[in-house]
Amino acid sequence: MSQGSITPVIVHWNPAWGPLGEPAMRARLAAEGFHVSLYHYPPGAYFPPHAHSVHKKDTVLRGLLKIAWDGGSAVLEPGDMIEIPAGFSHSAQVVGSETVVSLDATRES
Repeated sequence: MSQGSITPVIVHWNPAWGPLGEPAMRARLAAEGFHVSLYHYPPGAYFPPHAHSVHKKDTVLRGLLKIAWDGGSAVLEPGDMIEIPAGFSHSAQVVGSETVVSLDATRES
């Protein structure tokens, strides 16, 4: 996929959705048709540039996770979700000394 002018979409948790936590985040993602898995990424974890064959949302429940792509980057904080289209090259890195707790959500395009 040519990334061209594609920029991943970041959504911040809206308190109107209820208290931020794994059950509420998981329910929100499942309602959008995503399959959800829980991951813990230790400090220093780094995932070099890669792409997925499915549409993804990476979410953060705890810690800080930097997502970078050609021409940009964002540091996700608790409650943040980033949409990554299928075929979009990106990397990920834990920022700081706290383990990142993340919900990894995938959906067929």
